[in-house]
Amino acid sequence: MFKHMPLLATIFCLLLLNSVSAQNAEEYINRGLSKDSALDYKGAIQEYNKAIELNKKSFSAYLNRGLAKYKLQDYRGAIQDYSKAIELNTKTASTYNYRGVAKSNIDDIKGALADYSKAIELDPKFAEAYSNRAYLRIITDDKEGGCLDYSKAGELGLERAYEMIKQYCNN
Repeated sequence: MFKHMPLLATIFCLLLLNSVSAQNAEEYINRGLSKDSALDYKGAIQEYNKAIELNKKSFSAYLNRGLAKYKLQDYRGAIQDYSKAIELNTKTASTYNYRGVAKSNIDDIKGALADYSKAIELDPKFAEAYSNRAYLRIITDDKEGGCLDYSKAGELGLERAYEMIKQYCNN
């Protein structure tokens, strides 16, 4: 029995360290969120970097770093972080929507449309994703699809969708 004690002690220590690292990662994420709230996006990114160093599987750290990069207009960097967040959690519709918005900013229209569609597949009541997809459909000559998406976004409570219908669909 005692010959396995060093192995068990090692396993226990590794589990404890992993737990402490995850806890510390959360602290860095919280600091990043505070800096983000203060509009210090570069400082927030540094905090998220520290969180990722401690926990390479932190969905929240990658997502929030992507959001901060997006706010600094680093769209490619944001896409990279959103993609990693998606790799870690494939079921979060908002992450696909965020990535779609970033892709549309670098004129990856096909990729953005795919991301908005995936967001809608995961959350059929995601009005913002319908609205984002609607605009891209309209500018890529799918007026019918775009107007239907704006209509759905309006049904789901997105008031500005009706303004978009007036602007793009009633002529």
